[in-house]
Amino acid sequence: MQNTWRSHVLLAYSLAVLAFLYIPIFILALYSFNDSRLNAVWTGFTVKWYMHLFQNRHVLDALVNTLFIGVISTVVSTMLGTMAAMALHKYRYKCQNVFDGLIYLPILIPEIVMGLSLLILFSQFHLALGRLSIILSHITFCLSFVVITVGARLDGMKDEYEEAAGDLYATPWQCFRYITLPLIMPGVVAGALISFTLSIDDFVISFFVAGPNATTLPLYIYAMVKRGISPEINALSTLMIVVEVVLVLMADFIRMRHDDKRESLEEVK
Repeated sequence: MQNTWRSHVLLAYSLAVLAFLYIPIFILALYSFNDSRLNAVWTGFTVKWYMHLFQNRHVLDALVNTLFIGVISTVVSTMLGTMAAMALHKYRYKCQNVFDGLIYLPILIPEIVMGLSLLILFSQFHLALGRLSIILSHITFCLSFVVITVGARLDGMKDEYEEAAGDLYATPWQCFRYITLPLIMPGVVAGALISFTLSIDDFVISFFVAGPNATTLPLYIYAMVKRGISPEINALSTLMIVVEVVLVLMADFIRMRHDDKRESLEEVK
């Protein structure tokens, strides 16, 4: 009887937390289909705000900038982060704890501090603010997430696989291509998706290092909000939420598929 009472309390608490997290998002998505420009009263269902959104040239320019910056920063940070994670995993240094701490530092530093420091750095090197400055900034804070994600996957990988490949006269590149990379691929994909999500969602750092012709979607949404909340903002935010949910589901699907394959191989062995 006591266990049943506790389970009901835990269930109610979990539902309350989920409601607190997702009801505001649901209301935002719901009012993106509201026929009225005011978010206070529901007057009818419509998709005209989405039509207006895709006809807005400024939104399309911000979307192109966001996707371009996100893709470039994701590719570069994933490659560099994967190589760094492998180096930290395979080779041990005297100051290993220092290196590990430096990896976590960009995550722990407040974004406003990182944005200001990057702005000072670019000004010292006389680098014009624009797409390049945003890409370099996004690579800086996305790199740590990739290193941590791939490093966790490497820590769970058995070294016997690489040793067996070496015993079969595989070159280091063949060992990486056919053994290591497939095993750590879920971590690489997860790190890439996290980097892309952080890049397209970043506002604080981009606010400091963006130039006049490099407006991203978060910056554009902020500019729109200052003029008053419009249903177009709700529509744009809803689309961004949908994209991020799809990315998370893709990462989870790839992870589950890889785990199923690994379990099948272990059963065969």
